[in-house]
Amino acid sequence: MRSLKINGDEFQAETLVEKVVAYGMMPQLVREMTIDRCTDDISLTPEEKKTAYQQAFQQLGINTDEKLQIWLKKQGMVYVDLENRIERALKLEKFKLAKWGPKLNSAFLERKQQLDRVIYSLICTKDFCIARELYFRIKEDEQSFDELAREYSQGAEAKTGGLVGPIEIGAIYPPILAKMLLVSDLGQVQPPTKIGDWFVLVRLEKLLPATLDETIKQRLIDESFTKWLEETVSQQIETFEIA
Repeated sequence: MRSLKINGDEFQAETLVEKVVAYGMMPQLVREMTIDRCTDDISLTPEEKKTAYQQAFQQLGINTDEKLQIWLKKQGMVYVDLENRIERALKLEKFKLAKWGPKLNSAFLERKQQLDRVIYSLICTKDFCIARELYFRIKEDEQSFDELAREYSQGAEAKTGGLVGPIEIGAIYPPILAKMLLVSDLGQVQPPTKIGDWFVLVRLEKLLPATLDETIKQRLIDESFTKWLEETVSQQIETFEIA
């Protein structure tokens, strides 16, 4: 039976299993085992391996044999372990692309509104009378939004003249503010609206539509994989038992 030595102490497999459970590491173990199953049948070409090694060494800052040996020693690994880690990561990317790549267009269309970015101007105040007065000043072009935000806004946006963004619609908090921007025309100032303890004035300055570029593609694939993996792990954790 194999064992593991740490700081001079030797642990048998049974003890290690007990510690994995006690330390709350079981979800991570199941997660990694699930990834192993996903990548077992995926093959790599010699060229893919070569490129993966080069990219990994560059990311790790390894450009000499000496640095490689130092890194391996710090990680408690031998070279074949590093090779396996690099190839496993590439196989995982191929698995994700094969499983969710064909669904990218529909996933993007479903999420596009939340992925669109906006630039907007914002004034926050706890005084409704001030908010209403500022609204009319802006509507009548008596003063600029920038000037009034710097003087009256009570949030962090005061430092930027009320300007916020670019920011994804889905990342705007609270959500009601995002809804206000979605129904706004460019340059339109919304009347004072109560959000929590604040009265806000908001104006949509610019809409930056999301496109299905490589960054968004990778993000959607990663999000789909993460959701699937967490659900899979959760199901397995609920049914596991120590024999």
